[in-house]
Amino acid sequence: MVLVPNRMQGRVALVTGGASGIGLAITRRLAGEGASVAIMDRAVEAGRRAESELRKEGLAVQFFAGDVTQQGDVTTVVSGVAVALGPIDILVNNAAVAAVSDFLTTDMADWRRVFDVIVFGSVLMSRAVAQDMVANGTHGTVINVSSINGSRGAPATSHYNAGKGALDQLTRCLAIELAPHHIRVNAIAPGFVETPMSIVEGESELETDWFKDLYVEGRRIPLQRPAHPDEMAGVVAFLASDDASYLCGATVPVDGGLSITF
Repeated sequence: MVLVPNRMQGRVALVTGGASGIGLAITRRLAGEGASVAIMDRAVEAGRRAESELRKEGLAVQFFAGDVTQQGDVTTVVSGVAVALGPIDILVNNAAVAAVSDFLTTDMADWRRVFDVIVFGSVLMSRAVAQDMVANGTHGTVINVSSINGSRGAPATSHYNAGKGALDQLTRCLAIELAPHHIRVNAIAPGFVETPMSIVEGESELETDWFKDLYVEGRRIPLQRPAHPDEMAGVVAFLASDDASYLCGATVPVDGGLSITF
């Protein structure tokens, strides 16, 4: 991880699902570059552990318990962050749920759960933060953590892929609508990343023979390996920075080249 010292100095960031995986890496990266970062997560124990761990590293991080699917939690956390850390400059919509099940047997409750977190959670968070940005005259940025699955088909993940596809479209539409308010909206689209979400039914899919045979040895991933969360965080930090000042409505694939091989 190559930090750009003080690039985020004086800025306040809010990262949803920031207690583990990609979200934790993003939190560490933004804080390491000088931002004050709020972690929002419904996993209270993991959130407190992340806050403690990062503070021991000398980083300005604070945990706020909350569920992105609940309007009351969203309102409370966004206002709480403003009071504790200052007006929000950067929002990272990272909260997500893993979902693998056959379309013919998946009930609507599972579809709603996936869309509530990935799509409607991002809507609630983006609206609340953007409203504050407009009121404060903040030239801010919103970054959505999507997936290459948002633009590809795959078995047993129709609800997850559809949710990420909707998030990509939300990114484009919000970019247009919020640009007049000097708020940039972009997204990243990870491929295979070493996180807790890569563990399916107790086994890491990245350790399976099918992954190694098809994606590594078979070079479906040209770089022949999964990503580390830090590699997602670096791109998010770039999108949040002034170096990306002319990027608007982009969804950047961060997948080792996987999306160019199918």
